[in-house]
Amino acid sequence: MSAETLTENSVANDFWDGVRLSMPVVVAAAPFGLLFGAIAVDNGFSVLEAFAMSALIFGGASQMVGIELFGQHVAPWLIVLSIFAVNFRHVLYSAGIGRRIAHWPVIQQALGYFVLTDPQFAVAERKAEAGETVGFAWYMGLGLPVYVLWVIESALGAVFGKLIPDTHALGIDFLLPIYFLGLVMGFRKRPLWLPVVIASAAASIIAYKTVGSPWHVSIGAVAGVLLAVILPPHHSGVEAKR
Repeated sequence: MSAETLTENSVANDFWDGVRLSMPVVVAAAPFGLLFGAIAVDNGFSVLEAFAMSALIFGGASQMVGIELFGQHVAPWLIVLSIFAVNFRHVLYSAGIGRRIAHWPVIQQALGYFVLTDPQFAVAERKAEAGETVGFAWYMGLGLPVYVLWVIESALGAVFGKLIPDTHALGIDFLLPIYFLGLVMGFRKRPLWLPVVIASAAASIIAYKTVGSPWHVSIGAVAGVLLAVILPPHHSGVEAKR
């Protein structure tokens, strides 16, 4: 077998390993994709517009916020600002994942940032911490199924939204929070994990009760980052460099 064939097989295996890891995210996000499409149509969007919003923005929570604000006829600048508030955490994700994919060509990095989601970041970060290289094929295998199926589910929700039962009554809307909790627990061996989680959760809850949604998402994230930054290096188990 030639070296070229071995390389192609390795790339294919990496891609399908990523696809396999993406399946829990696809299943957990499915109700929300369908729900988004249904809500979009209820707020005056056409099926094509709902499809395009998912394809271009690809941000579940921010899309939900944007749709709700569109329905209330809020000023466009406030809608953009609210979506930015929800997606601000992706600035932090990008800063973190950038060091893992810096060896990719620029176009591949751009694609990587586009499909970057909460679980995408967490799974890729765990792979890097295990000493493994975050390759482009593996990364896209993890991200593409989530993206493609999110867009398809949004369109299906827009077309058949009236047939979707109440997700709250069925309890399926709780799948994604459970998955995210699992991702958070996966980082529990990191230094300062518990204090950062507590600070982020407390700040998010307080912000939700006082400032309101969607700002609590970004405020909680910033609170966790600030705590990690201000604590002395010896508290995090990191020795100061001489």
